[in-house]
Amino acid sequence: MVTSACNIPYCSYSTYPFINKTKKQIHPQSWGNRNPLLFQKKGAKFSSCKVNNQPEIASSNVEEKGKPETNEEKRRYKWVEIGPDIAEEQKQAITELPFKMTKRCKALMKQIICFCPEKGSLADLLAAWVKIMKPRRADWLVVLKELKIMEHPLYFEVAELALLEESFEANIRDFTKIIHGYGKQKRLQEAENILVAMKRRGFICDQVTLTTMVHMYSKAGNLKLAEETFEEIKLLGQQLDKRSYGSMIMAYIRSGTPEQGEALLREMDSQEIYAGSEVYKALLRAYSMLGDANGAQRVFDTIQLAGISPDARMCGLLINAYQLAGQSDKAHIAFENMRRAGLEPSDKCVALVVAAYEKQNKLNKALDFLMELERDGIVVGKEASGILAQWFKKLGVVEQVELVLREFAAKETNSKVPAS
Repeated sequence: MVTSACNIPYCSYSTYPFINKTKKQIHPQSWGNRNPLLFQKKGAKFSSCKVNNQPEIASSNVEEKGKPETNEEKRRYKWVEIGPDIAEEQKQAITELPFKMTKRCKALMKQIICFCPEKGSLADLLAAWVKIMKPRRADWLVVLKELKIMEHPLYFEVAELALLEESFEANIRDFTKIIHGYGKQKRLQEAENILVAMKRRGFICDQVTLTTMVHMYSKAGNLKLAEETFEEIKLLGQQLDKRSYGSMIMAYIRSGTPEQGEALLREMDSQEIYAGSEVYKALLRAYSMLGDANGAQRVFDTIQLAGISPDARMCGLLINAYQLAGQSDKAHIAFENMRRAGLEPSDKCVALVVAAYEKQNKLNKALDFLMELERDGIVVGKEASGILAQWFKKLGVVEQVELVLREFAAKETNSKVPAS
């Protein structure tokens, strides 16, 4: 049960406007007092497991002899039952807690939702919950899951503090999850701090954790650290999985060097390890945007060899590569191959072929191409029509072409009328 102190006033407000009706996450510029239980901030520079100048784990309840107690040290969180005198947003958040959530977990969730630093620290709140409620690991996981769903700004701080609690029974995956979460927000320093804390707790970096670091460095655009961490994965002496390879390939793609990513893809193929379709698509897109038609065609062929059926979007990326490379005939061939494969051409694909012909000033071929589509019942859409109109405008033949097209349309209509 939740003990209450009736002679202590309710906590009636919160300095953390964590949630609104649309459940949009609020990213405050400052998180207040960053978790004093885990780290003393030092400017340590390191890559993944190569740690030097490691920050020491500190404890907020360490008493220093000879020092008088400060107001901050005297202030300890007192567990107070949450009453009705709270903000409407807090009431709404409490009512949205899962019906099947245990009373033990709901008690902590209510305290976190209505948390105000003036009543004490978050560390003391969690310590009080542990002392009163005697939670198990399952309870901690339920609370963390709900905070994550709510996108609560205290989620990471609670998760870090939980790592120090014996009842949480922290394992390496708990550290990895926090690192991954920080990585998604590109908060590299916090993620690296967690990695340091993990090592100091005696956990050995494994492939999953290091792959998470590669992914984080990749998204942050730090190719050097991504490469160094990837090499550390290899030094583990284990077979690399497709996720480790995929993270490094994405790092090369983001750095604008898809050819290095393609080399890794070939290395995977030689070991009969196949990347996910999203990696192939990203590599194809990278070559396409660079106008590297040969690279795009190689990846497109590799995709089919991997047993992945190309869709209209992937075909469009190949056509775009030929368009940017000024190879209109090959762009047309890629378009026709798409149709032969039974794929419905999108307006974007049609527009890319027209743009390829425009780039080489092949107006007659472009008109033949469009008329062929009309005969096959494919309606030219807005994007393709727009490119054609701009092309005609540049040539100064808008009126003449409109007249020819009207005559052509009339002939097509008459040819379809059955003879009486």
